[in-house]
Amino acid sequence: MKYVETIEALEALYDGQTSEAALRKVASSLTPLYRQWIMASRFCILSTAGPEGTDGSPRGDAGPVATELDPQTLAIPDWRGNNRLDSLRNIVRDGRVSLMFMVPGSTTVVRVNGTARLCADPNLTERFQNKGRHPRSVIVVTIAEVYTQCARALMRSGLWTAGDSSAGLPSLGDILNEMTSGEFDGAAYDADWPGRAAKTMW
Repeated sequence: MKYVETIEALEALYDGQTSEAALRKVASSLTPLYRQWIMASRFCILSTAGPEGTDGSPRGDAGPVATELDPQTLAIPDWRGNNRLDSLRNIVRDGRVSLMFMVPGSTTVVRVNGTARLCADPNLTERFQNKGRHPRSVIVVTIAEVYTQCARALMRSGLWTAGDSSAGLPSLGDILNEMTSGEFDGAAYDADWPGRAAKTMW
């Protein structure tokens, strides 16, 4: 199998000019329209890098998934999850992050590249609350660049329009059962999960 191993080989493979739109759409901070778009997004993917490798983590909220602190800074509350802390460990050791914001029904994806720090200061964590609960920490992202991704990937996949169903896919309980060679009671996990999730969402 032949791999592309140099930048020169890569650029020769993808010969042609980068479109003017692809270059002109990049901003170094939130503009009014980028702000409007990100504030409409309740879901994003957070990508981080650390000594053990990379991590991609879904982030979601009942309202905007990120809050603007100023045109250069976004804040993402770290609501309850599985406590693996992979993304948070990476941020503490290597602040480079990328965010991909999505809105159901739109083929536009807005991307933010920058650096992040983790903040546990009550002055910030207490700005976020749901049912009286506050996040233990907040991811504070300094924006280096913000721009829209090409829409073709979402268009090709029919992400919002294909009418796909999750019926027949393995559940997390099935996967846990497989990964533990039957030692984990996957059926009990699946039966218990909806109620447990409802109580521990925030």
